[in-house]
Amino acid sequence: MMWLTLLYSITGGAALLYALYRWLIPAVVQYHAGLALIWHDVIVERILDTVTQSTRPQRILGAVQQNATRGDPRSVVRAIDQYCRNQEWAMNVGDEKGCILDSVVSEVNPATVLELGTYCGYSTVRIASLLPPHAKLITLEFNPEFAVIARQVIAWAGLEDKIQLVEGASGDLIPKMKEQFGVETFDLVFLDHWKDRYLPDTKLMEECGLLRKGSVLLADNVICPGTPDYLEFVRSSPRYESQYFKSHLEYTKVEDGLEKSVFLG
Repeated sequence: MMWLTLLYSITGGAALLYALYRWLIPAVVQYHAGLALIWHDVIVERILDTVTQSTRPQRILGAVQQNATRGDPRSVVRAIDQYCRNQEWAMNVGDEKGCILDSVVSEVNPATVLELGTYCGYSTVRIASLLPPHAKLITLEFNPEFAVIARQVIAWAGLEDKIQLVEGASGDLIPKMKEQFGVETFDLVFLDHWKDRYLPDTKLMEECGLLRKGSVLLADNVICPGTPDYLEFVRSSPRYESQYFKSHLEYTKVEDGLEKSVFLG
């Protein structure tokens, strides 16, 4: 009888822990920025890394290889969105803000694009799939492990010819864009890397003459985790005309948004 009681207790405890992990806590953190980032980006990631002996980017790549059609960029985007909504959160721009990104790319119709922060290549694929023929997308990624995964995701989408992925720090690479990469100015810049680099990298692009009159900067996560110094700069500077697109942190209900800033010269 004691063993049966113990078995029931263990089973009930395990069921409660699973319910907390799978449904209750994720539902609660959907509406709280700090808790959402700690839960998804620290606790859950570490648990899954230990259990699966893999990394989150590797698991995202696996979802792409299992569920996306080779050579179909939009199926790659859908596969990642489905995985991140239903299995494991990740710091992609996400499906909701991704639609805003799509609309800006389509509106600008850029010939030259700079992306700061590749991660697993989600937004890279999203942008490149909308570019006109012969357009050039350069994406910078500091983390070599992320870059390895991103290259495979980009290849699965069939977009290697449109994308040049460069490993290294943005502060080191931005000054080399003209001489090393043959770019005079960028029509569109998507900022989605370290948040404390948004402002210094924007100023660096100005100093290097990489922005022309009409160049568009689109910055992600300006509310969560937040980029207050960058927002103050682009909103107060007479050199920019800015517009905020309210949305939500990827795959949650936490407020976040994108800031679109047109360089006026």
